[in-house]
Amino acid sequence: MSPSGIASTIALSGFSEVADRFDLCLCDVWGVVHNGVAAYREAVVSLMRMRERGISVVLVTNAPRPREVIIGQLDGFGVPREAWDAVVTSGDVCRALIRVRAGEPMYRLGPDRDLPLIAGLDVQETSPEQASYVLCTGLFDDENETAASYADLLAGFAARRLPLICANPDLVVERGGRIIPCAGAVALAYEEIGGEVVYAGKPHRPIYESALAEAEASRGAPIARDRICAVGDAIRTDIAGAVGFGAAGIIVLAGIHAQDLMEASWEERHGWFGRQTHRPAYAMPHLVW
Repeated sequence: MSPSGIASTIALSGFSEVADRFDLCLCDVWGVVHNGVAAYREAVVSLMRMRERGISVVLVTNAPRPREVIIGQLDGFGVPREAWDAVVTSGDVCRALIRVRAGEPMYRLGPDRDLPLIAGLDVQETSPEQASYVLCTGLFDDENETAASYADLLAGFAARRLPLICANPDLVVERGGRIIPCAGAVALAYEEIGGEVVYAGKPHRPIYESALAEAEASRGAPIARDRICAVGDAIRTDIAGAVGFGAAGIIVLAGIHAQDLMEASWEERHGWFGRQTHRPAYAMPHLVW
């Protein structure tokens, strides 16, 4: 039996096969609902069918941006607002962590497109040498850099024992068919040299607690943990987070693990799941109804 306590992963041809088991679906966004360039129409239809069946849908993403930014992105991809009840981002959780450090000098490691994350907060951006903590939202140039590009910078932070707030625990993400490194890769490299990392987002509990609170407020009633599923494409974040929260993890194979899973037989897939830190309860190639 895997560390998840699940003996075997059940193969699904569509979510409808298990729809009557759940009252809440916590659904990953990038890799499940869209690929950073376009929405997956069948996934959108599935979310709408869930809501028609009385299942609440909360989109839970490790995007290091406030939810309003993500909602605008979903609108741009043509994802109707009828497909979800609420959106919760690691950016929302991260903003709460920054508020606790109001006024402290901060070094921001990440692209300027993530500036909405700190908009309106009491932050004092400064140089690496003057900072008392680091906010990592990603890589400055994720098309050409890797976490190794920051080895000297991270070594300097570790020598000064600076805490690093990781706004996006994802290691990688798919962007239009390419695999792109995320803030989680930088955070992992920092941990490996002894640095202290504070994570916002999946697989850590705060983002799940926030998502559950949104769903219960919308329904006006509590939701039992065994009536919650979490759909995602990453073992390390989506499935580990689901297991830790007591939800049923459903993995979408055509995401960041596609190279290992999409061309494999189901027998090979089951073996692969058994070698991971956490095993999903269910698996399907794509989110479809």
